Amino acid sequence: MEEAECDVLSYAAFPQEDWQKIWSNDPLERLNKEVKRRTNLVGIFPNEAAVIRLVGSILSEQHDEWQVSKRYFSAGSMAKLERKEEAAKRPQLLAG
Repeated sequence: MEEAECDVLSYAAFPQEDWQKIWSNDPLERLNKEVKRRTNLVGIFPNEAAVIRLVGSILSEQHDEWQVSKRYFSAGSMAKLERKEEAAKRPQLLAG
């Protein structure tokens, strides 16, 4: 655990209001549920290529939806993260 401390605590670099989104795997679970629902509707596939085409189209559809309409992290929280990164890059003033 000590060796992985940096990786385990990497979420702390993000604004606190986004921590739950980072911990959660809800978007992946929703996507898997949609793939399962759509493949169950088809039932039997004639070959492996047909499954790949259907799942590929579902993934492509989801990608397009996320690109256009959904934003997982708000612009405000991303701005906070950028300000934090910029502040970390600035040289520290020494108290003299």
